[in-house]
Amino acid sequence: MPHYRDTLRADDPAAIAALVAGTGFFNEEEVGVAASLARERMEKGPESGYAFLMSEHEGALLGYACFGPIPGTASSYDLYWIAVARETRGQGVGKALLAECERRIAAEGGQRVYVETASRAQYAPTRAFYERSGYRQEALLVDFYAPGDGKVIYVKALAR
Repeated sequence: MPHYRDTLRADDPAAIAALVAGTGFFNEEEVGVAASLARERMEKGPESGYAFLMSEHEGALLGYACFGPIPGTASSYDLYWIAVARETRGQGVGKALLAECERRIAAEGGQRVYVETASRAQYAPTRAFYERSGYRQEALLVDFYAPGDGKVIYVKALAR
């Protein structure tokens, strides 16, 4: 049974980088961003604006999420990252991790969660995951990341 941890440890940026790289979805720059957000949270604490949730089982990192309030909004949050280890994909780890993030966001007064992902065919399972989880597409920014690769923005209103 996985458990959750929201305090980062010194080895977490490297573990996050390895997990994100191992998914096969992210390029080297994106892997670096994922690790740098963890380092920023460790350096600045809550003032960083980033919260982390690690899903673990018997010391192994199964998945993680990074989220935080959107500056300048009353109750909107971004889900910056959610990634699950390739070997645990399809076992409900991502679904449980997302539900726990939403629970924590709602407990902090968050009312809406925004998620961004790519429009490339490779990301069709990711988009389907969000749609199955109650997110609806709010916008599509064509060619945002690169020609033929748009940004898809999803939103979910949380129960009060």
